[in-house]
Amino acid sequence: MNRRSILLLAVILVGSLSGFAQQRKVQHKPYIDLRPLHFGIVVGTHLQDIEFENVGPQTIVDEEGNVSEHLIVADADKWNPGFSVGVLAELRLHENFALRFSPSMYFGAKHLTFLNLKDMDENGRPHKVTQDLKNTYVGLPVDIKFSAPRFNNYRPFISAGVSGMINLTGGGEDYVSLKRFTTMVQVGLGCDFYLPFFKLIPELKFCYGLGNSLDTNHINELRDANRRAYAGSVSNAQSKMIMLSFYFE
Repeated sequence: MNRRSILLLAVILVGSLSGFAQQRKVQHKPYIDLRPLHFGIVVGTHLQDIEFENVGPQTIVDEEGNVSEHLIVADADKWNPGFSVGVLAELRLHENFALRFSPSMYFGAKHLTFLNLKDMDENGRPHKVTQDLKNTYVGLPVDIKFSAPRFNNYRPFISAGVSGMINLTGGGEDYVSLKRFTTMVQVGLGCDFYLPFFKLIPELKFCYGLGNSLDTNHINELRDANRRAYAGSVSNAQSKMIMLSFYFE
């Protein structure tokens, strides 16, 4: 047998042993996915954003009958980080499908900027006001989870679903306020990691609000005509969130 044949057999043997070693790797929690119902906790962080539809020029009449013209544009000028905490219940539907319910609380804020293009300073720049729109949500998400077959101690998945969001803050003398209830669609991807004593599940999720999340009646609650001009500068708002969650089962 020549040297080339010996080398080829050695490569085949090493490859076979390597594949065998991978197949025989010890699996942590081998039966955890066979349970019909799973429970756990979830903690994470998220980024909040909102997209406004501006109305354009406005005519505002104050309490004394004075008329003023305004052209105000509003925008959320940055993504704001927040954190979340909740619980998890997962129902096994099939070898690869599961139904998840993970009620959570989300603590965060949106930083809003309003530019009044009819009110310029001495440098020719529009007058600017800001608002920190603080939000505390109770989320009630329901997702369908599709998981790939388990390989050793990890199992990737994708998910999709809807979430009812209850806004616990808002109102007062803020320029803009959001509705008490809204609905978001969400898609995510992640991976189950099977550790010796528990299962860790990181997931990245993208959420987008359905319908108008702006409280259009808030303008009628403001007594300051100047604030009403800013509140009336937008007619529609779409909430968005990016979530990074860690589930522990």
